[in-house]
Amino acid sequence: MSGKKRASPGTDTEKNPLEGVELGDEDAQKLQDVQKQIERTELLLERRGYQALLPVYERRRAIAKTIPKFWPVALMNHPLISFQAQHNIDRVALSYLEDFWVARNSKEPRCFTIEFYFKPNPYFTDSVLKKEYKYVPSAAAANETPDEDGLTSSMLDFSWARDVQPSATKISWKDPENSLTKLHPRVEEEEEESDMPAEAGSFFNFFEVASDPFDIGTTLANEVFSDATDYFLGNVPSDELDSDDEESEDDDDDADEIDLEKPRSKKQKKE
Repeated sequence: MSGKKRASPGTDTEKNPLEGVELGDEDAQKLQDVQKQIERTELLLERRGYQALLPVYERRRAIAKTIPKFWPVALMNHPLISFQAQHNIDRVALSYLEDFWVARNSKEPRCFTIEFYFKPNPYFTDSVLKKEYKYVPSAAAANETPDEDGLTSSMLDFSWARDVQPSATKISWKDPENSLTKLHPRVEEEEEESDMPAEAGSFFNFFEVASDPFDIGTTLANEVFSDATDYFLGNVPSDELDSDDEESEDDDDDADEIDLEKPRSKKQKKE
């Protein structure tokens, strides 16, 4: 004889206590006002935090310049940047990188300029490659008066997609016919509704193409630059450091292999 499954006690009578919660107009306005205060405070903290960190970043900059391949190693230990530089010839070119800096906009520090400083190399004549993420406020912002902290309504209503315009920098390739971006161009997706390229191509397309669909700029500024020492030493979650050797292209055999793995600490001699 098969029995019937018993329903939980009160199933038909108990109601979800979280259903039907209503918010009055007055309370909704209070929450919105507090949320604006939170966003304003967070923006102030971000601006003041950057100013406080700036001299520390300058000190790290000087030290990093004395450590061979500090920035190339830090870059390749970030999974996104490593994937974008999966062509070995890109990594060889990046091995000449001796300094990396993020210059924040003084009025809108959420916008910045990426600066790569290179030693003389066989690929291009530029000693510096830059990409700016320019703050382009709305027309209404021109008539706004900053408050005592220098903030305006437009700043509090900041939208990266709407208010930021990335730039493009033409690289002076020593041999235009063999430029890395020509050898490995970014290939756009044929489907019109897709915003992502079908093929990323060379890492250096990041500089020569204005759009940044892979968010390389924000990754460099907010992750690699901020935590450069940890990335250089490999002190990041192990799942972020999966080797991408199998994904590397095999068509760069003419370039010298380069190893930009986590540096090995020297063992101290026992006394």
